[in-house]
Amino acid sequence: MGKLDGKVAVVTGGTTGMGLAGAKLFVEEGAYVFITGRRQDALDQAVNEIGRNVTGVRGDAGDLDDLDRLFDTVKREKGRIDVLWASAGMGEPGVLGEITEAQYDAAFGLNVRGTLFTVQKALPLFNDGGSIVMTGSNASLGAFPGWSVYAGSKAVQQAWARVWLNELKDRRIRVNVLTPGQVATAKQEELFDEETMRQFEALIPRGQMGRPNELATAALFLASDDSSYVNGTELVADGGTTAI
Repeated sequence: MGKLDGKVAVVTGGTTGMGLAGAKLFVEEGAYVFITGRRQDALDQAVNEIGRNVTGVRGDAGDLDDLDRLFDTVKREKGRIDVLWASAGMGEPGVLGEITEAQYDAAFGLNVRGTLFTVQKALPLFNDGGSIVMTGSNASLGAFPGWSVYAGSKAVQQAWARVWLNELKDRRIRVNVLTPGQVATAKQEELFDEETMRQFEALIPRGQMGRPNELATAALFLASDDSSYVNGTELVADGGTTAI
C-alpha cells in the first residue's frame, strides 16, 4: 500500500530536478500527478519518464492564465486535489549595487506571485485534510553574498505557511515549507562553474551536494499522512549547511 494511494497531486515545475523526482515518487506511492513546465519538449520527456498516472500541462507558474488552464485541466480530469507541491521557482545571483529590475521581476514574479496564486487558484479543488507544500530555499536562512533577491523571494513562504494554516484550519488543510540547500540539478550545472560548485559543496558538512531524490522523500513526508501532525513548519533539508 502506497502512502498516497488514491490521492491527486499537483507538482508545479515538475519537469526537472526535485519536482520531477517528487512527481515520480508520488506516482510510485499511489498518486495521480499533474505536472507543469514551461517547455513542451521537457514536459513530454518528464511525462514519458514518469510513465503512468500523470498528466503534463504546459505553462508558466507565474502566468495567471496558465494557472487557470492547469486547474481547469485538473478539474476536468479528476475534479479534486489532495496534495499541492508549489515547486516552480528560479534564482540567479545579483550583488547589491548591480541588481537589475529584470532580475527582481523574474524572481518575485515566479517565486512570490506565482506561488501565491498557485495556492489560491488550487483551493476551490482542494479536499479537506489535504496538504500544501511550498519550496523555499536555505538562501533565506543564510547570508550568502549575491543572493539577496532570491533569498527575499523565498523568505515570504514561511510567513505564508503560518498565516494560511490559520485561515485553512477549519478545512484541516496543512501548509508547510520544504527548504532545500544545494542540490545537484541540471539548472545548477547551467548556473555555476566547477569552482563555484566546489565552493558550495564545501559549505555542506558531508561535502557532497544533495540529490533530487533526497528532497523528493522529504516532500513525500510532508505530502502524506506521515506528517499529519506537522503544520506551519519549515523542513530544512540542506545537509546541515545553515545549522553550523
